Amino acid sequence: MAEFKNQRMQESLFHHVDLSRSRFRDVDLTGIQIDDAYLVDVVINADIKNVRINDVDVAPLVEAELDRRYPERVKLRPIDADGFREAWTVIEELWLPTVANARDFPPELLHERVDGEWSFIETLRHLVFATDAWINRAVLEDSNPYHALGLAHDEIADEPTIPCDRDARPSLDEILAVRADRMATVRELVDNATDEFWTGMTEPVPPPGYPASESFPVRECVLVILDEEWAHRRYAERDLAKLSSHG
Repeated sequence: MAEFKNQRMQESLFHHVDLSRSRFRDVDLTGIQIDDAYLVDVVINADIKNVRINDVDVAPLVEAELDRRYPERVKLRPIDADGFREAWTVIEELWLPTVANARDFPPELLHERVDGEWSFIETLRHLVFATDAWINRAVLEDSNPYHALGLAHDEIADEPTIPCDRDARPSLDEILAVRADRMATVRELVDNATDEFWTGMTEPVPPPGYPASESFPVRECVLVILDEEWAHRRYAERDLAKLSSHG
């Protein structure tokens, strides 16, 4: 299998190319145009906007179907202080049965990847990093918030200022203890925030670090975490189900 990694291929032309059974991961497909293609048995997991297939914008259709399947998603788009408190309660409650389910697995399976995706433990580690980045750093202005067990996404994994031990194998209880601390930080934030707080902007935190040293809408920072928590819990449930069926 040919592998194209860390390459810039903007404005490329692919003509009469066989891409069957290929996998695309962490790719930017903004503005692409595909003509005369066969889309059969295709699986796409992505943030989509203005995606037209045969002249039909499918993005609103997908969003509506996801809201139908997962009614809690509507609560994860809050606009005021009460909404953010309710949204975080939704996240807390969603994770409870998922963690309980994971406790029934042999510890080694919680470190096993399914179809190349993060293991259950790696997923929890990534959520620790995401909270450190977007809550502790961006919102709470901690210039060095990163826990040693946090797991950054691949694009910034080699940033020397960010701990990212890809070989670490913490136990479920170890990483859950860190998770509990980070989740408590978010709970305290949303419990004490006012409506005015959610309309404000963050103060830039000096480099180095992630996210970049710039000002962000406070609301958008926390929406990042809500989205990360919801999406990764769903991925974790999917992969635990596969591990269970294989066992």
